[in-house]
Amino acid sequence: MKLAKLVHNPGAGEKRLSKKELTAFIKAKGWDCRYSSTKGKDFSAIHPKTDFIIVAGGDGTVRKASAQIFERKLIEKRLPIALLPTGTANNIARTLGIEGELSFLIESWYNQQVKAFDIGKIEGLTGYSFFLEALGAGVFPKLIREMESADPLLTQTPEQEIELALQKLHEIILAYEAKQARIQVDEQTYSGNFLIVEIMNIQSIGPNLLLSDGSDPGDGELELMLVYEEDRQKLADYVLAIINGKSPAFPFNAIKGKKFELEWGNSYLHVDDVVTKTEKRTPVKIQPNPRVLEFLIPGPLLKQ
Repeated sequence: MKLAKLVHNPGAGEKRLSKKELTAFIKAKGWDCRYSSTKGKDFSAIHPKTDFIIVAGGDGTVRKASAQIFERKLIEKRLPIALLPTGTANNIARTLGIEGELSFLIESWYNQQVKAFDIGKIEGLTGYSFFLEALGAGVFPKLIREMESADPLLTQTPEQEIELALQKLHEIILAYEAKQARIQVDEQTYSGNFLIVEIMNIQSIGPNLLLSDGSDPGDGELELMLVYEEDRQKLADYVLAIINGKSPAFPFNAIKGKKFELEWGNSYLHVDDVVTKTEKRTPVKIQPNPRVLEFLIPGPLLKQ
C-alpha cells in the first residue's frame, strides 16, 4: 500500500469533511495516509517513505503545500501532488482537469498520470518569490480586498461567493481608475492606462473567469492578459454576460512569453490570492521556472 502525506484545510468549501471522515474515505480506496491540517504545527512534517502528497482544499491550500515543496522545506525529493479540490474557485484544479466526485479522483490516482507544472518566479517584490496562478494589477487586487471584507452571510456557499464576486467585479470595472503601467514581454513593450494586467500560469482567475483558455501550466511559458482603459465597456459586458448565465469567450488575446518586466507604481498587486502594495516604481521581473511541481491528473487532458 502506497503512503501519502495528506495536507487538509478543514475550513475549505461548503461540505467540510472532518479529519476522520477524509482519512477513512481515502483509506477505504486503498491508500494509506498520514494527516496534517493546515491549521496545525506539524504541517511541514513528512515521513521519508511517502510516495505522494494529497492536498485537500482550495487554491490557497495548494499554494501553502507547494511553497513548502518549492522551498525544499517539506521534502528533499520531488513528489507528485494529488488534488482533492474542496475550495471555492479551485482554479488550479480546473486548469488541470481535476474535477468530479472525490471517489472518482481518489481512484484515478492508480493511473499515475502525471502533469508537470511550472511556477512564476518573481524578482523585485519584497516578500514574494513565486506564484502558481497569476501575478497581476488593476481590478483583481481590488476585488480580492473587497471580498475579504464581504458580509459572511452573503458567502455561505461557494456558489454565493462566486456570484457576489462577479457582481462586485462588474461594479469595480465600471468605477475603477485605470493605472499607468509599462510591461515588457521578451523584446516587446506595452504601455498605457490599464484596467487589467495579469501575468498568468493557469487558465482562470478569481471567480472562475476563463481569461487564458489556451494556457498550459507546464509549457515553460506564461501568458500576459491586458485590458486598456478604452476597453472598459467591453470588459464590463463580458462579466455581465457571465452574471446572466452565459459563457462568453474572454474578448482579449493572450500574449505568450518567457521574460516579463512590470512597472506598476504606488498601487496594489496580487500574487495568487494575496494582495500587496507597491510603494515605488521598482520593476518586478517574472519568468517561468519550468517543471517545479508535478500533479496527478485523471487522464491525458493536457500535453506533457
